[in-house]
Amino acid sequence: MPTLNKIRTALLGDTRTVLPGERRPDRGGPALRRLRIALTLFFALDGFLFAGWVVRIPAIKEQTGASAGALGLALLGVSAGAVATMMLTGRLCRRFGSHLVTVVAGVLMSAGIALPPLTHSATALGLVLLVFGAAYGGINVAMNSAAVDLVAALRRPVMPSFHAAFSLGGMLGAGLGGLVAGHLSPTRHLLLLTVAGLAVTAVAGRMLLAHPAPRADRPASAPAADGDGPRRRGNRTVALFGVIALCTAYGEGALADWGALHLQQDLGVHAGVAAAGYSVFALAMTLGRLSGTFLLERLGQTTALVAGGAAAAGGMLLGALAPTVWAALAGFAVTGLGLANIFPVAVGRAGELGGPGGVAAASTFGYGGMLLGPPVIGLLADASSLPVALTTVAGLAAVAAAIAYATRRTVSGAR
Repeated sequence: MPTLNKIRTALLGDTRTVLPGERRPDRGGPALRRLRIALTLFFALDGFLFAGWVVRIPAIKEQTGASAGALGLALLGVSAGAVATMMLTGRLCRRFGSHLVTVVAGVLMSAGIALPPLTHSATALGLVLLVFGAAYGGINVAMNSAAVDLVAALRRPVMPSFHAAFSLGGMLGAGLGGLVAGHLSPTRHLLLLTVAGLAVTAVAGRMLLAHPAPRADRPASAPAADGDGPRRRGNRTVALFGVIALCTAYGEGALADWGALHLQQDLGVHAGVAAAGYSVFALAMTLGRLSGTFLLERLGQTTALVAGGAAAAGGMLLGALAPTVWAALAGFAVTGLGLANIFPVAVGRAGELGGPGGVAAASTFGYGGMLLGPPVIGLLADASSLPVALTTVAGLAAVAAAIAYATRRTVSGAR
């Protein structure tokens, strides 16, 4: 129970009963607390649905009869749909509001996850994954935009808690998918996820739509509405935070696809231990995000970004070059802790500066980095070796830390 209470507090804030004479920081009132719960549910749902689909990819491959190459091309449909939708979603959020767009995207993603097992060719699979990817990209931009507004209204750096909910949802979706994979067909499994997704969207969406997006004071560092100079400077700063997101997402994508192979191929461990490599990284990232608000409140955003980037760089150098598996796993864990809060802070700051368009731009950069990592690592591994290729993760983490330090005057809470 104490552990569950700590997780609840990290995700939703302090919900204790206030004792006589005790003061508790203002959490923004009941309306903002309900909005926070609703958004937390949407972030968790996003991770849950996406992980549920990923664990059934092998079964979908067998069903469609696709070769490895054809399956790879079909899976690009998710990426293409997401990237194509993200910038459009930013404009839709400005016109219709991020709350409504979040709910609509939640419905589309929940419905779209039932489509892949209905296909019987790689071409058809690629087409339905375009739809699923579009919904995935849309909900990520919309709910992050809504979260940026809520963070500003709460005046607390709680953005990492939303991304922790995404990570926890992903772990739950993957674990549940692994349990039912031997008992349910992909069609039944993903249809059940559709039903669950629509139910959560109905509950959380009702809470979200019942309250308008909170209005917060414009940050002093945000670009002025008039004047091309301030606007251009604001756009450049948003782009820099997008690059920070790209650098960190590159590492996440690289470790997801190459971490286990590194442990098995270069350190000679068996497949079971190798598979634990990414689990260690993902768990460390989740724990880092659960403690993210605490760290940001005490360190400030600049210190947290720089320290996180430096820790990730050191951890990945250890993970890539260590001669023993336990040292490599320790390096993966430090990398996860270091990267945990960089992406949420970068997206949140881009949203503060550029609104939904800023969130869309940073998210597109970040998603591009996640897509860029695996193929770049593969090409570099062919040219040299996989351990050397993985050191690029450390290099880009250091770049993210350097950019964060260079833009410290535009980071609220800088120290």
